Amino acid sequence: MSYRIGLVGKPSVGKSTFFNAATMNDVPEGAYPFTTIDPAVGEAYVRVDCAAPEFGETCTPSTGYCADGTRFVPTKLVDVAGLIPGAHEGAGLGNQFLTDLNEADVLVHVVDFSGTTDMEGEATEGHDPREDIDFLEDELDQWYLDILEKGIERFEGQHADETALEVELAEQMSAFRTSDEEIKQVILSLGLELDPATWDDGDRMELAREIRQRTKPMVVAANKMDTPAAQENWAEITDDPDYDHLTFVPTSAHAEKALKQASDGGVVDYVPGSDDFDITGEVGDEQAAGLESIREFLGEFGGTGVQQALEAALFDELGVVPVFPGSANGLGTTDGRVLPDVFLLPEGATAEQFAYHVHSDVGDGFLHAKDCRANRQIAADHELDPRDVVEIVTTN
Repeated sequence: MSYRIGLVGKPSVGKSTFFNAATMNDVPEGAYPFTTIDPAVGEAYVRVDCAAPEFGETCTPSTGYCADGTRFVPTKLVDVAGLIPGAHEGAGLGNQFLTDLNEADVLVHVVDFSGTTDMEGEATEGHDPREDIDFLEDELDQWYLDILEKGIERFEGQHADETALEVELAEQMSAFRTSDEEIKQVILSLGLELDPATWDDGDRMELAREIRQRTKPMVVAANKMDTPAAQENWAEITDDPDYDHLTFVPTSAHAEKALKQASDGGVVDYVPGSDDFDITGEVGDEQAAGLESIREFLGEFGGTGVQQALEAALFDELGVVPVFPGSANGLGTTDGRVLPDVFLLPEGATAEQFAYHVHSDVGDGFLHAKDCRANRQIAADHELDPRDVVEIVTTN
């Protein structure tokens, strides 16, 4: 499957800059609302330690690329527009916003931690980034609540013995890729009865919020962290227990884009996600000063945060498992190429599921799999670990 990371945020927080920095696409940027009108879809990358060196080989990727033993594996990044107050009711680009948002598997919320843009995306000073975080979560919770209420109405309009509550709600909320078992688990985990007649408004909102957090996990990209104001806000917000449910990544999308542009121009040698770079070309005094400022930021925060935010979304929030297909000789070669592919699988994926992921015919003919590192056979229901190198033995 191809995972889609949805990039969301209010206008003028650097969302388009983040998108461009991650994909090097030319999406318009500007300090005014709705710079992005239609959703832009680009190819971004997440890093995986390459397995080829463990076999004394050099990989030859068919997609993405490898740099200094790090594989950059493609994933989809969607720049979603239209987040304004009332989006869940269709305000502004709200309906399209929700449609585009729902196609994302996980969200990266770009927030201006410097506090220099207000709720409408206009320039200001001293704005509390917590308002932006709360604003998006509230919009999403209201969206989920609206759909949940429709499911409750459908359930209450039937005879109680016709359909179980969790089945009705799961069907109503099927667009969120949830199941009746998950819905039932959430209801019981909140101490609620399987009878909506016993729930008050607070119970319904709590249920909607819990389903949203499970089906639309989120990472907050704390952008503009190369400013003193943002660093002050970071200390306060990340220590606030109200936000313990969120993952925060300190980010400077501007720094990432500047480094990639300098790298393309032969000015620096920079591997995305690294905490340093080398100046390899001639630079003027002003550019040199700018690069040194970026170097200080990378040293303090371990990178620009753009790569880290994408990887936190896929690997930490979704639990995605990268797996290398191996071959019969156990060295991870196929048709003369070395580990040409890395597949991103759902958490808990088994060897047989991996076979179907490679191709339905391979899955249909599945016999067993082999761990190419340990050179041992593994069963169909064996759960795969990150960076496993696996040979599929199939009749097809």
